[in-house]
This record gives sequence, structure tokens and C-alpha cells, in this order.
Amino acid sequence: MSELIRAGAQSWYLEGPTQVGIIEAGEGKVWLIDAGGDKDAGRKIKKVLDEKGWTLSAILCTHSHADHIGGCRYLQGQYGCPAYAPGGEVPFCRQPILEPALLYGGCPPSELRHKFLLAQACDALPLTDPGFPPEVEAIPLPGHYFDMVGYRAPDGVIFLADCLASEETLGKYAVTFLLDPAAYLDTLHMVCTLEAPLFVPAHAPAAADISPLTRVNIQKVEEIAGLLCELCGTGTTFEHILRQLFIRLGLTMTIQQHFLVGCTVKSYLTWLKETGRVTLRVEDNLLFWAKA
Repeated sequence: MSELIRAGAQSWYLEGPTQVGIIEAGEGKVWLIDAGGDKDAGRKIKKVLDEKGWTLSAILCTHSHADHIGGCRYLQGQYGCPAYAPGGEVPFCRQPILEPALLYGGCPPSELRHKFLLAQACDALPLTDPGFPPEVEAIPLPGHYFDMVGYRAPDGVIFLADCLASEETLGKYAVTFLLDPAAYLDTLHMVCTLEAPLFVPAHAPAAADISPLTRVNIQKVEEIAGLLCELCGTGTTFEHILRQLFIRLGLTMTIQQHFLVGCTVKSYLTWLKETGRVTLRVEDNLLFWAKA
């Protein structure tokens, strides 16, 4: 997190692994969009705010992933400000162990209990709380996570959270985390209809025209869906599908990647099953997925 870049008349963002938005609220106060991944990120944000003479009056969380809320606790301790999050994300902000538990499907092992997946808890309030700044519009962006939102600043700039991966990321990893691919595709098509002077994704370059990158993300989802149908074949287990996916994409399996990519693959398989493209059966006490 290094350079502070102006995005609009009232909007800025801090460039970094997870881009953090800043909206000037008047009288030297600002609203922060997300808070970086950890206490160190929070310190860097505070340093920038201090240099500009700004006081943080609220943190507007797009969703509860650790790289977006990890700095909240530190910043709330420094400024005594509220943090707000979309309804379904609030419990994850308050009980961050839910993120690795979701990925693992049970009590998570130590390999999943680190700052990239397990943030410090923050005292988040829902967006329906009367203290949420009415000048900021929350834009629902479901698919990547439960109730993720983007925010439109008063100057029209839209912060898009994690609804778009960069071409570089898609080229390197191919599979980005999704909880609901069907909802994600709907979100991408909706984003193509939005108008704004500038769009600021959390993990891709800011752009005045976001449609080209949106189309690349749509194409990648359809590509992965087709590949998974092929890998299901006449019937195979989830672990075999995941292994073959890593081989086909040239990815390296680690414990963390197993559960991050694995969770996404399970979400794809659910979508493909519910749309009639694959089937699920039990045979010899094993679950088998097969191309329909």
C-alpha cells in the first residue's frame, strides 16, 4: 500500500495488493472503503490520513474477507469510528474464524489460521444502521461472497470490491474465489450496465471503461465451467476433479490452495448440477460427479 491516487472530486484510493478507497466527507473527515489486510496495513493507512490532515469517521467494508477487513480493528482503536458491512458479512467480521471454517467445512487446521484467511475481529454494524452515510450508495455485487457490495461515492466514482480479477491474475491462476458462480455472472452482466467516471476494483487497475475486463472475467468463468464438465466425465470423485484441474491449469497444490480452489470448484459443481450439466450420485460409499 503505497501511492495515494485521486479518483474523483471527493474520491481517492491507495494502490496496493488490496486497493483501499477514501471518500472525503467534508470538514477534514473521510470514509474509508475497506481497511487492508492487517494491522500493518492499518498503520500505513493512518500514516496517509495523518499526512493529509484527515480524520477517519467510518469504515465501509465491501465484504468480510481478511484482506479487506484485517486493518479494521487497529483503525477503530485509533479513531473510535464505526465500521459498516453488508448484512450477511457482519457475522464474519465479528467472528472471523467463520472464513477458514467455511473453506475447510469444519474446525479449520492451523494451516488455515493465518492473517490472509483469519482477520482480527472488528465491531461491524449492518449497512441498515442509521449511522451509515446516506451520501454513499451501496451496490449489491453477489457471487464472490455472501453479500458483497460496491460503493458509489458522491462524485460518482464506483469502488467495485472483488467482483473483477485482473487479466494478470486470471492468466496466472485461472480460478479466482467464487461462492456462487451463477450470481457472479449476473453481477458481471449488471456491472457492464453501470456508468461512472471511474471504476476502482480492489484487485485490478482502475478504469473509466470497465466493460473489457468484465468480458474477460465472464469468459473465464464459462471456460472453467466447461473444463469442469469435461473433467467429470462419466463419473469421478471431487478429489480427482480437483487434482486434474490443477494439472490442466499448471497450478501448484498447497494446503491453502486446496481449500481455496476446492471451495470454488464445489460452488461451480453445484451450479452445474442445478443447471443440469452434471449429475451427482453415491456409489460404493463415494460421491461421484458425472457430465450429464
